[in-house]
Amino acid sequence: MAKEVDIELKKAFEELQKKMVDTTQKIKLADIQIDSSKKSIIHAQITQNELKDLNAESTRLYEGVGRMFILKDICEIQGNLDNKIKSFEDKIKTMEANKQYLERNLKDSENNLREMIISRKGATST
Repeated sequence: MAKEVDIELKKAFEELQKKMVDTTQKIKLADIQIDSSKKSIIHAQITQNELKDLNAESTRLYEGVGRMFILKDICEIQGNLDNKIKSFEDKIKTMEANKQYLERNLKDSENNLREMIISRKGATST
């Protein structure tokens, strides 16, 4: 009976360990993506600030498209930058929510394992 309990506990520990490794990798990946998105937002904001200082009538603005540049109005470029910022902010919110879900899931798994160990110890001591 004790060997069966040990085998079950060992399997549960192995599953938890695999889950923890996988979850921590996903959390690190989410952190990296969040940082990258924040940097992109800052880059777009700096570009917007620089565009505000330019004279719209006398300055020609080009936007990169693949390997070429297209002449665009300052309003179009600012609108594109606004859209980029909004999309990155939405992406950050989504990744933060996913990260919180992963952290909660990991804590729940750990608590379940602790409860199982406590119940097994109680069962073997009686």
